[in-house]
Amino acid sequence: MGPCITVFGSARFKEDHPYYQQAREFGKRIAALGFTTMTGGGPGIMEAANRGAYESGGASVGCNIQLPFEQKENPYLHKSVTFEHFFVRKVLLIKYSYAFIIMPGGFGTMDEFFETLTLVQTKTITQFPIVLFGKEYYRELLETIEDMAKKGTIAKEDMELVLVTDDMDEAMAHIHNYITTNYKIKPRKRLWWLFEKR
Repeated sequence: MGPCITVFGSARFKEDHPYYQQAREFGKRIAALGFTTMTGGGPGIMEAANRGAYESGGASVGCNIQLPFEQKENPYLHKSVTFEHFFVRKVLLIKYSYAFIIMPGGFGTMDEFFETLTLVQTKTITQFPIVLFGKEYYRELLETIEDMAKKGTIAKEDMELVLVTDDMDEAMAHIHNYITTNYKIKPRKRLWWLFEKR
């Protein structure tokens, strides 16, 4: 499906919610960059990002999870894979992506955010950009993280790995700048790209 950007976020936001609309716009912009939009494949933020990509001619992939409630495959996917275990699903959500956008979400989104951040912090994966979108939503979490840095349980520079913003243009520019600085982009097909490490 080509190189991806993964969007994480809550399954619970409906179509009329501003976060849904913002995630849908992210999907469109990811497609415009020539990337596949990858999500957890379910409703809410995941559906919105997939929908934005799907409706604008971009590729849309979902890594779904079997749950007794809430999680159903959304209808805006070109390719979907369903997993029994969260840890396997997270491997796929991270492995093929060049950047990560963390929208507002609950425990699952926090799990995905902190695992991605830990993998980048420990250099287990390349230092790909992480965008935490929603300053007010994540304000108290960021205060907790700042307190962790003050108490020495993380390094102060660890949060330099994350761009915290409410500005979609800033978020996409941050991702685009990283990609163009570190990779050579060659058009392959409409909205598809082949990346080569410089």
